Amino acid sequence: MTRYEEDTERTFAPLPPAHGRGFAETWWGRAWLKALEDTALDTAQVKTGRRLARAGAVGAVSVRPGRITAVVQDRDRTTHRADVLLERLSDDQWDRFVDMAIERSGHVAALLDRDMPPHLVEDAAAAGIDLMPGLGDLEPECDCGAWDHCGHTAALCYQMARLLDQDPFVLLLMRGRAEGALLEALQTQHGAPARETAPGAGGVDAHEAYAAGDVLPPLPAPPAPGDGPGVTPSLDTEAAPPAGVDPSALEYLAARAASEAHRLLSEALREGHERQPVTSEPTASWDAVRLAAGKPEPDVLHRLGEGSGRTREALAVAVRAWRLGGGAALSVLEEEWSPQGDALARARAALESAWEDEERPPLRARANRWTVTDAPRQLRLDRQGRWWPYRKERGRWVPAGGPAPDPASALASAAAGAVDEL
Repeated sequence: MTRYEEDTERTFAPLPPAHGRGFAETWWGRAWLKALEDTALDTAQVKTGRRLARAGAVGAVSVRPGRITAVVQDRDRTTHRADVLLERLSDDQWDRFVDMAIERSGHVAALLDRDMPPHLVEDAAAAGIDLMPGLGDLEPECDCGAWDHCGHTAALCYQMARLLDQDPFVLLLMRGRAEGALLEALQTQHGAPARETAPGAGGVDAHEAYAAGDVLPPLPAPPAPGDGPGVTPSLDTEAAPPAGVDPSALEYLAARAASEAHRLLSEALREGHERQPVTSEPTASWDAVRLAAGKPEPDVLHRLGEGSGRTREALAVAVRAWRLGGGAALSVLEEEWSPQGDALARARAALESAWEDEERPPLRARANRWTVTDAPRQLRLDRQGRWWPYRKERGRWVPAGGPAPDPASALASAAAGAVDEL
């Protein structure tokens, strides 16, 4: 037996599934995974292991000098014992590591804080001690019979990265020293308890602080958007407003800005938001319609119509479109475009297959609009391939419903649609 072999095994309970999070948030956890990914010859097996670990298929992990072990459940529910081996440091290497750590008390303080600064690893390497595994250092063994890293050993490595994030002493144990044995050696050679000398009066070593400068902590959890935008300040004061300033209009503008900010924040925090297409910046004309949709006072409504170049009737129709589909619906109302190529072919195919021959209404086409020749109804195609229903009211085409994926459904809603008065 070598020195310090007591208490040299730790067992960690199975970790929960890692849905929606990475496996390594620390630089040393990422270095461990890089050793796996650089060593494995089959990247497909690495991906399989990542999926298994993410699903929580790795059982309790046993860590002891030179080896980690766990039972991994495969996707077909069969289980396999997986081991990953890492060469242990010699007693001479550990003696040199202890001497190096004593020379820089900041190293010990960092380890006690469950941190492993890059400068510690660099100083150890300069002393001939490789703490972090490199290419080919993680040796797999699995009862599934694979000679290289399989999905089971890869899953174990991904789970190990999560354990390393929590406690770098796990890596030191695998290299051959348990935490208690290492602290005992530091105390014996330094002549004082390691936990008392570790913090030190001199603060953090400047070299370590500089070396760790590019290691960023994980981002905090996003803030909750709250139940609503809150109440905007009142401008009802005894002081007369400046010339050209309408306090009621300004209060309304502030309230709508707060409401829009709350909506945008709520959407940004919604799961999957990063996969949504980026919308274009609204124009002043569009923003006037958005503000009018909030039902302002008549004077403000009149100013919004004038400012956007719309009559009261035109603004009412634009608001109706906005309420049905925001900027996309407003584009369909006010922009006419001509489908070409594939877009036109898909539109014609959709119109052809939407009805049986005897049920198909007679349609007259112009640009992206198809009008029923014997009824006050119309279909409009947007640039995303959706169909919007319209009907004619008092000589004006107005939106009669939200978008539909096929023209038949859209035309059916046009028959029942009606215009809301602003």
